[in-house]
Amino acid sequence: MADGVHSQKPQLEFQTNLGSFIVELYPDRAPKTVANFMQYVQSGFYTGTMFHRIIDRFMVQGGGFAVDFQEKSTYNPIENEANNGLKNEPGTLAMARSFDPNSARSQFFINLSDNKFLNFYKPDPAYFGYCVFGKVIRGMSIVEKMAKIPTKNMGKFENVPVENVVIEKVTTLDTPVEPEQPVRAVPTPPSSKPALKGKKRG
Repeated sequence: MADGVHSQKPQLEFQTNLGSFIVELYPDRAPKTVANFMQYVQSGFYTGTMFHRIIDRFMVQGGGFAVDFQEKSTYNPIENEANNGLKNEPGTLAMARSFDPNSARSQFFINLSDNKFLNFYKPDPAYFGYCVFGKVIRGMSIVEKMAKIPTKNMGKFENVPVENVVIEKVTTLDTPVEPEQPVRAVPTPPSSKPALKGKKRG
């Protein structure tokens, strides 16, 4: 039965020059987004692209530019499925876009924090949110390693890592794997709440 459940959720291995991580996608919650993403994966689109925007404790973004910052040609933009109940929590994958809610193409990001302000709130461009469609289930330490690389500004590009973080290959796993158990910090006592961080859009 477990295999049947997993077969409904594609698992992909991202091989990067820093190491590999595995993500699981949720076509039951974001069918159009996952179909679009898989179209890019199966065509080899992401090979040689980089994580070009990194903001520690916020997110890492990639999937649109080659290492020379040449923007790759994409398919048409897709409908925003942010109103699917999935939240921009640590380790989740979401589609990057411009202010237009329905402008996502190939670029995506991995959340490093609980980014509540990126969630869907209402069908208004300023509050539509960013569609979550998957999650890192193994190798999150590699993503965290990316987040620690110093960044710089390059012309119109901000928060560019000083060392290239390149996606060498994305492959679909034939045999599903179980998620690794994340190392959790000591729980905060119920009587105290962590301080709310300011919004960081970079």
